[in-house]
Amino acid sequence: MNKLIGILLIAISAAAFGTLAIFGRYAYNDGMDVYTVLFLRFGISASFMTVILLLRQESLPRGHVLAKLIGMGALGYVGQSFMYMTAINYASAGLVALLLYLYPFFVTVLSSIFLHEKVTPIKIIALVLALFGTALTVGPVSGQLIGALMAIAAAAIYSVYIIVGTTVMRHVSAVQSSTVIFASAGAVFGLLAFANGTHFPASSSGWLAMLGIILISTIIPVVTFLAGLEKIGPINAAMLSTLEPVVTVLLAAWLFGEKLLSVVLLGGGLILAAVILLTRAELQNIKK
Repeated sequence: MNKLIGILLIAISAAAFGTLAIFGRYAYNDGMDVYTVLFLRFGISASFMTVILLLRQESLPRGHVLAKLIGMGALGYVGQSFMYMTAINYASAGLVALLLYLYPFFVTVLSSIFLHEKVTPIKIIALVLALFGTALTVGPVSGQLIGALMAIAAAAIYSVYIIVGTTVMRHVSAVQSSTVIFASAGAVFGLLAFANGTHFPASSSGWLAMLGIILISTIIPVVTFLAGLEKIGPINAAMLSTLEPVVTVLLAAWLFGEKLLSVVLLGGGLILAAVILLTRAELQNIKK
């Protein structure tokens, strides 16, 4: 039952993360910049999670666990976001998105080396299907080398984040870890935002977009991801997270009228097939 709950938590996380680009477009249209959006995203999320932490009467982690969580936020989240957002200045968004989703392969390799997690043939097939499906979904095109290298770096950083998160989550709750991670990332982006000049929302629509980014695209997905990660492991969590681009594409088509090509639908179908394949394998393990 724990693995089934973990699957559902990661699926919810992926769907919620998939709304980030949608809310982000509304925020940018209201005159905000990247640093301010990320500062408000993580800063306010950290404040919210602190309140939850106090209500649950949980204390902040200490020692090496606290240090790892700070690193996950200040280095992991910040590094991945910086590399990703910079990469799209040098290469096409499709190519960058594809290369970012190389992280399931990085996670698989790192997990087998450092966590000694077994890589079954079904997981390998599911990972290949998910990567190929993601390539079709985002519609990659060629870009400059520097952008491609930055996108690969973003995928590598996120992979390390997941591996570190797997070990840390054995010692803390999702609320404790999320609070520290949000606060650490918010502090770094706050310094960057004020150094470059802040651009806060200019209207109520901008603040509503930020509310969506904070609640739906940050708090819900991060908490559910960390909670699910503990139950099903990093490889499965990374694989199931490839639902994210499917959600983004569908929402963009619905809200912005972006055309859904047949190749995009095929890619989404392959990703869903990979998720179903992995889910069935996990359910069979539960029955055993």
